[in-house]
Amino acid sequence: MKTDPETFIRANTEIMTPPHVPEIRLHLATEAHDLWLKTEDELQEIGLPPPFWAFAWAGGQGLARYILDNPETVSGKRVLDFASGSGIVAIAARFAGAAEVTAADIDPWAMAAVRLNALKNGVQVAFAGDDLIGRPVDADIVLAGDVFYDRDFADRLVPWFKALAAQGIEVLVGDPGRAYLPKQNLVSCAAYEVAVTRALEDSEVKKTTVWKFAAG
Repeated sequence: MKTDPETFIRANTEIMTPPHVPEIRLHLATEAHDLWLKTEDELQEIGLPPPFWAFAWAGGQGLARYILDNPETVSGKRVLDFASGSGIVAIAARFAGAAEVTAADIDPWAMAAVRLNALKNGVQVAFAGDDLIGRPVDADIVLAGDVFYDRDFADRLVPWFKALAAQGIEVLVGDPGRAYLPKQNLVSCAAYEVAVTRALEDSEVKKTTVWKFAAG
């Protein structure tokens, strides 16, 4: 890397509480920071992939809210937070009493963000940087916020999530109506109106649903 992730994150974010999950504090980018405005070329120049970890996306906020409001979902369980980003869902699982929590993300910058955010919230979260799709997981429940934004990615995820569900591993996804959310094999658990910023989304409030993947 051309720059130290933790140093960069501290310098280019503020400690904020996401509007739908005020219990959690995160290092997030705002319109006041250059990170918000950097182009793809500028990000590549400093060795930074698209900074998904720097924002509290609606799907992650909704899923974190559900976990905090229904702690029995994860209490005492081994949790995998897939495509963790900022770690908001992983941190919520820790707050809700999960026995073990692993945040998984292929972006090495997310590892630094999760570490800093877990530290800020006084919890311990392990990290996995490998591509886990299609592989067995050592978890009782898999959580995934805002993962159906890309067709190719969704095409890989759906059979994996179905296979995990068939093995008895619970799979919950938080989704604000992304284009590639599968229409089958989903059971609604809860729905929320999540405040977001128009700089990220097409509206100031996104209806976000927490879905459970069925095995069929």
